[in-house]
Amino acid sequence: MSVPGPHSHLRLARPVRDLAAAERFWVQGLGLSVLWSSGSGLLAVGWPAAAWHLELVEASEASPAPTDEDLLVLYLDGPFDAAVVERLVAAGGVVAASRNPYWDKWGVTIADPDGYRLVLCERSWSS
Repeated sequence: MSVPGPHSHLRLARPVRDLAAAERFWVQGLGLSVLWSSGSGLLAVGWPAAAWHLELVEASEASPAPTDEDLLVLYLDGPFDAAVVERLVAAGGVVAASRNPYWDKWGVTIADPDGYRLVLCERSWSS
């Protein structure tokens, strides 16, 4: 019998209004790879060796409804590259102030085309 553990793969699914816009943000902006595409409204993106991926589902019934606390945080263990932020903005993202000042102190928050927030945090997970 299997139980969830640290090596279990994690899928984060999100509805999106425009799949092409979401793909530009996550792939061209952040640098994730397309791991799988149904060709009809479903796209999985991530880093091939990561134990997680983001599933983007074109909204038909469930419209995106992100809040300021719907965060995907990447702990970089060092300063973030401003060029990545520029690519994210060029790909449809918007730099946003965080509801929690911790994220503004230790990184940058970028809202994706649907309003979900990505935080590039310069701290490590353990700090």
